[in-house]
Amino acid sequence: MQVFLKITQTQSITKAAEELHLTQPAVSIQLKNLQDQFEVPLTEVVGRRIFITDFGKEIAAGAEKIVNEVHAINNRTLAYKGQLTGRLKITAVSTGKYVMPYFLSEFLKQHRGVELVLDVTNKARVIESLEKNEVDFSLVSVLPENLQVENIELMENKLYLVGNKAQEFNRKLHDNSILEDLPLIYREPGSGTRHVMEKFIKQNNLPVVKKMELTSNEAVKQAVIAGLGYSIMPLIGVKNELNNGDLQIIPVQGFPIKSTWNLIWLKGKSFSPVAKAYLNYLQKDKDKTIQEWFSWLSQF
Repeated sequence: MQVFLKITQTQSITKAAEELHLTQPAVSIQLKNLQDQFEVPLTEVVGRRIFITDFGKEIAAGAEKIVNEVHAINNRTLAYKGQLTGRLKITAVSTGKYVMPYFLSEFLKQHRGVELVLDVTNKARVIESLEKNEVDFSLVSVLPENLQVENIELMENKLYLVGNKAQEFNRKLHDNSILEDLPLIYREPGSGTRHVMEKFIKQNNLPVVKKMELTSNEAVKQAVIAGLGYSIMPLIGVKNELNNGDLQIIPVQGFPIKSTWNLIWLKGKSFSPVAKAYLNYLQKDKDKTIQEWFSWLSQF
């Protein structure tokens, strides 16, 4: 049931397998096992896309109720044992996947009865989920302008102009007009990184060359490594590539562009015991997490 629910949410066996940390064949087998219980199709494949039938959507709705009830039973069992139990729901902007896990790890180790639901997506979807009160917290690097929220600052976010090693650049500080001559790779509309990038370009009135637009930080990074262009990227997401020599930071006036990682929540939100415990944990231990995992950022 959990596998089928994930397929209905992602509309993809490949994405469902990735999010469940299973192989594609394993997900396909589970889907077939569930389908064998019914004479009416749950899904249909058109071309290379999978679609959920109307009957499949009804089964998914019932399955969700059953899975939620199982979670509730497990939580009640743990509560009787005196453990903190329940779900912690968080959305994070895509680059936040390099940040959020480190601020969760120790808390989850301390509270084994807490189940984490972490959705990594673009900024637009993050704000939408927060506005609909679907989550406890959201991780962003740009605070929403038209939504009343409260926040706790986690750490600084630095963005640099990066390219591969094919072209050598002087170590001197380049004028930001260098951006006019470099083909730039953008993130998709709704991305926080793109917002920061476009704001810098607009403030400096730079007539840049937009080479292409890609829908994830990893896709942008691989395109830059392959020599398809340059991009303005968060330092947090290119650490390994810098150390391996696959990428270089191009020193440019006005860089790094700085923002702040914030964990935000709706103003006036009533916290569950789990969400309240997590916020208390962050307020107490966030500096320890930063020192342990992110002290390397000060080298740049």
